Parts: sequence; C-alpha cells; structure tokens
Amino acid sequence: MTIARHRLQARAALNDRRNWQVKRRERTRHLIELGGLVMKAGLVELVDDDRAVILGLLGEAAARLRAGDRGQQLLLWRRRGQRMFAAESLPVQD
Repeated sequence: MTIARHRLQARAALNDRRNWQVKRRERTRHLIELGGLVMKAGLVELVDDDRAVILGLLGEAAARLRAGDRGQQLLLWRRRGQRMFAAESLPVQD
C-alpha cells in the first residue's frame, strides 16, 4: 500500500513539473515572439540597438493608450501593423 502511494505521489510530482515546464516554455515563446515584432518593425536598426530608447518608445505608446482616445489609437496601430504583416508576406519582385 505504501509503495503504491509513493508511486502516485511521484507521478503527481512529475506532472506538476511538466506543467511548470510547459508554462515556462509558453512564456519564453511569447517573449521571443514579442522581441521578433520589435525586430520586424525595424526599431533595433533605427536606434542602433539602444534598449533604453526602445523601452522609451514602448513606454510612450503605453502612455498614449492610458490617456486620450485608446480605441482610436489601437485601431490606427492595428491597421498599420496589419499592413506591415501583409507587406512582409508578399513575394519580392526583382
């Protein structure tokens, strides 16, 4: 009986670790994708990889969303982003 209980506890602990690892991988993937968006926007090259400038730009965007017309700003930025994604998916013509 004791052995069976230990096996169940070990199996439960293994699943807990797996769930933690899965959540960690999902978070890591999310952060990598967000970093990729910063790269796609060309910010890294434009500011010579100055992370303080990039953070300042993102902070400015957050401030705009907190003050003013949030819905209109989101609509504008969403449309611009969609156009950038669409332009990226087009084949390059020589």
